[in-house]
Amino acid sequence: MLIKVEHLSKSYNNVTPIKDISCEINKGEVISIIGPSGTGKSTFIRCLNLLEKPTSGKIIFDGMDITAGVDVNKLRKRVGMVFQSFDLFSDKTIIENIMLGPCKLLKVPKKQAYDRAMELLRMVYLEDKATAYPFELSGGQQQRVAIVRVIAMNPEVILFDEPTSALDPTMVDEVLAVIKQLKKQKMTMIIVTHEMAFAKEISDRVFYLDEGVIYEEGTSEQIFDNPTKDKTRHFIRKMKDLNISFAVKSFDFYKINSQIADYACRYNISHNRVIQMYTVVEELVALKLLPALSAQTEVELIFSYSEKYEIIEGTISYKGECINPIELGDELSGQILKNAVKKIEHSYDTESKINTVSIEM
Repeated sequence: MLIKVEHLSKSYNNVTPIKDISCEINKGEVISIIGPSGTGKSTFIRCLNLLEKPTSGKIIFDGMDITAGVDVNKLRKRVGMVFQSFDLFSDKTIIENIMLGPCKLLKVPKKQAYDRAMELLRMVYLEDKATAYPFELSGGQQQRVAIVRVIAMNPEVILFDEPTSALDPTMVDEVLAVIKQLKKQKMTMIIVTHEMAFAKEISDRVFYLDEGVIYEEGTSEQIFDNPTKDKTRHFIRKMKDLNISFAVKSFDFYKINSQIADYACRYNISHNRVIQMYTVVEELVALKLLPALSAQTEVELIFSYSEKYEIIEGTISYKGECINPIELGDELSGQILKNAVKKIEHSYDTESKINTVSIEM
């Protein structure tokens, strides 16, 4: 066991994001921390290297209670942290950013620090950016450098605070690939993330935080496929949903398709499934439904992906008179839609006056 947390709490004035957290983390484990916003995920990992001072409780790192008093600089050499905002020094080149810590804090000779930095840049395919400045790199490249800068300090643990949240979806995979490499090297990592598919793939265990505690924990398969508690189930289901709401007058076909592409990238959804979702938007929504609705009508479109059963379910709901879009449009449009989905049904609630189209792909 490398880290043991006992009844940890953290309060700010009248807010207590962490009420009572206890856990154990073993050397070489990868722990993902998930949960709704505001439930103390980032606060928790910031406590682990004393960027936040706990209000009460203990954090025992490698047999030492760091909450009882410790040299913080020495601790942070052993427990590195990667932030969502990169935090590179803008006035220094990439190689200088990486060499700074080892030279100043670890007293590593410049030549040795340089060689190590270049080795790490080769590992993340950024050797050619060594003399560039941060502003010359993409967000994904900057985050890869931020990770390399931490690795250069030879930490025993790396904390990641939503390392991909500031990135364009097209850059996420390149950062996640570096973290996967670190897992192969048996690096102990604790990752706050909203990338659910990634968390499921890489984690040895998952902590779901809610109500200021670890509400549920287990293997990635248990938490993502068979959670035992209601809040966990609701959260996992919601995170796997793509929710799109719009008024008919503001319908943007290309924007919605872009959202579908991002969603598919996040959950590694196959190209064929993506085409099916595009077809639903084009043939059912754009060509059949919207011409039959008033410009002010609000429409909600939800796609839900199930990795376990490898299906996508969709619902389209809108209020007003009973309108069944399946029966509208020309024969060709209907045939294209029929070929794209396994099942499609329309229902109408006469009391609420809500139409619902249910789709299975």
